[in-house]
Amino acid sequence: MALLTHLLACAFGTGSWVAINGLWVEVPLLVTVLPEQWDLPSYITIIIQMANVGPLFVTLMNRFRPGLLKEVAVIYMVVSVGVIACLLLSFLWNHTSIIAGKSHSIAFLILTFFLSLVDCTSSVTFLPFLMQLQPQYTTTFFIGEGLSGLIPALIALGQGSGIASCANVSYEVNITTVNETTNSQLETQYLLPKFSTLVFFLLMTAMMLICLLAFFFLSRQPKVWELSQQQLFPSNIVLNSFDQILDEAADSQLSRGCSCSKDPKGQGDILPEKVSYSLTKLAFIYLVITWVSALTNGVLPSVQSYSCLPYGHTTYHLTATLSSMANPLACVVAAFLPSRSLFLMGFLTMAGTGFGAYNMAMAVMSPCPLLQQSQWGDAIIVLSWVLFTGTLTYVKVMAGVILRSRSRSALVWYGMLEQLGSLLGALLMFPLVNIYSLFKSADYCRLQCPVGRAPQD
Repeated sequence: MALLTHLLACAFGTGSWVAINGLWVEVPLLVTVLPEQWDLPSYITIIIQMANVGPLFVTLMNRFRPGLLKEVAVIYMVVSVGVIACLLLSFLWNHTSIIAGKSHSIAFLILTFFLSLVDCTSSVTFLPFLMQLQPQYTTTFFIGEGLSGLIPALIALGQGSGIASCANVSYEVNITTVNETTNSQLETQYLLPKFSTLVFFLLMTAMMLICLLAFFFLSRQPKVWELSQQQLFPSNIVLNSFDQILDEAADSQLSRGCSCSKDPKGQGDILPEKVSYSLTKLAFIYLVITWVSALTNGVLPSVQSYSCLPYGHTTYHLTATLSSMANPLACVVAAFLPSRSLFLMGFLTMAGTGFGAYNMAMAVMSPCPLLQQSQWGDAIIVLSWVLFTGTLTYVKVMAGVILRSRSRSALVWYGMLEQLGSLLGALLMFPLVNIYSLFKSADYCRLQCPVGRAPQD
């Protein structure tokens, strides 16, 4: 029975962020079809930030109208919306509409909002429910949450999404009854993936259905803390759970399901001895949280296509999938090698910022970045994105470890500043990408870059 409950808790956790994680790793294929093209990641980034109205609404309702929202009913509604949105996305993802004379993938963007709403709201609904079960199942839940980023990445790698090649295409010009002139030019031809986007989103739908079924059976497990629950306001339950999310998940909102316990002893429900920090040190930690969240959740995701696509779709595909894997792997490293060193935090923040600066520089230089036609350039950009994600994810875990040793209210500030930084980053980049068009796109096979900018192997 215990093993079955562990499996159910893991499956339940897998559904927490699987939809958005799956969406991100499928973007290399989507940008080749949808009319937003290279601007698509910036749209997704701002939509996910807008979806934070979900957890905000739930938290405020539990704060000012405690008991009005029924926990089990809310989770049923949230997961059901996720299943329906994933299913509709499977068939409507490439449907377009004309707005102001331009083609836009309105159906895709609307369904992306609902998927983001589901995943963001899960952060303040799933854990309060798990508090009714034995503490050891919470750890299993976070394992499942980590798998919500790993499984879609593995599926995308198997799919081979976004892989393209350049082909010489001939066509006729100046056709007359006397002569015919032919011309040829390189054009991008996208290789068919091993299975379609429809199948990929149907697999995501299946994972959401598994999450729904797991919750159905978990909700029928005997509650182990009914007496203590009666002594708590629902608002306290939500806030305490929100603290745990911030404490045990390095990136509870946008960074694709990072999950790892911050307590080396594994006792996630017991706070360590309170540690005092000076005002200067606290200001430094909170500044790092805001800065790192802005980079990882807003600024760099908005321009990932411009940073990677000039090197080819294969490079972009590898970057998206391996970066998604780097998040949970960094959390695993942090679970076994936790650290509270502010010096190390500062050093890793500068290192991660450096990787991010390189990624941003390549996006600014798009469509002719450094080492464009070199395998070294491909390898460096992929490695830079993986190290950027992994390094700054570890920094977030360190911040959670440090602030947990101070107080739960410190973790609430962690969450507030994490969301503030993410929002500011997305709001900064959206107009730069979509209104002012500071980043340039081009057909990879028709690029005519300066010789010094794109050396040959």
